[in-house]
Amino acid sequence: MKTEVKIGITGVVAIVALFLGINFLKGVNLFSTSEKYYISFSNTKGLTKSSAVYADGYKVGIVSDIDYDFNHPGNVVVEISTDKGLRIPKGSSAQLDEALLGGCTLNMLLATNLLESYHPGDTIMGNDVSGLMAKVGDMVPQLEEVVAKVDTLVATLNTLVSNPNLPLIIQNAELITENLNKSTQQLNTLLRNDIPQLTGTFTKAGENVTTLTDKMNQLDLQATLDNVNQTISSVHEMMEKMQSPQGTLGKLMNDPSVYDNLNHTVQSADSLVSDLKAHPKRYVHFSVFGKKESKK
Repeated sequence: MKTEVKIGITGVVAIVALFLGINFLKGVNLFSTSEKYYISFSNTKGLTKSSAVYADGYKVGIVSDIDYDFNHPGNVVVEISTDKGLRIPKGSSAQLDEALLGGCTLNMLLATNLLESYHPGDTIMGNDVSGLMAKVGDMVPQLEEVVAKVDTLVATLNTLVSNPNLPLIIQNAELITENLNKSTQQLNTLLRNDIPQLTGTFTKAGENVTTLTDKMNQLDLQATLDNVNQTISSVHEMMEKMQSPQGTLGKLMNDPSVYDNLNHTVQSADSLVSDLKAHPKRYVHFSVFGKKESKK
């Protein structure tokens, strides 16, 4: 075999190997049959050819072509090549998810229709779903508000830190903390020592009250009340007798003549005693001392 022929065969083999390798790197399997479907989007969001097509997270094909429909502006048709035998039920759709570092993936959302399915060559509607970056874009206004609040907080902190009274405030805070620690220790001591004694005193007082209540329950209160009522009745009866004009005290209290006679008698007795003291010889006629005996 001539050298030129060998070189030609080697070049053809190299070209075929290069073609197969490039398609393998793109995810195209040239030795397996595939079916074509079309998906209509209003924006492909950076989707490229040879991008993987997933269904419920499983790779079912690749993007084989992307065409802009010039007859219908705002409409982009994506051609996908799926594994042969893949059944896409009617009602299924596709959505594009933006990756964090750029790029886009195509996900098939398969419906549960068991009766009808799309045929190869049919067009499937696509949904423009906001990806992660779009959600980040929606969060930008909120992030701006947070940043503004952070700036305000930082400015406040700077003002506070630059305040010359800050060391004094910190010193006062340390002093307050120390006092709180001492108060806590005193409170713990109180709870540990005094509270149990006070509780014991309350318990003893409660027991005494209970004992007193039991003793009061044992007393015959009705008999005591009867005796009290009887005593009060006796006092009332005695007072009535004292106030009655028929009794001695009643006459004394109600008849003025008895009081006058009694007063006159007392005055006469007082005059008699006074006269007796003044003239004892009128009433006594014997010698108190005996006669003295004569001396021999």
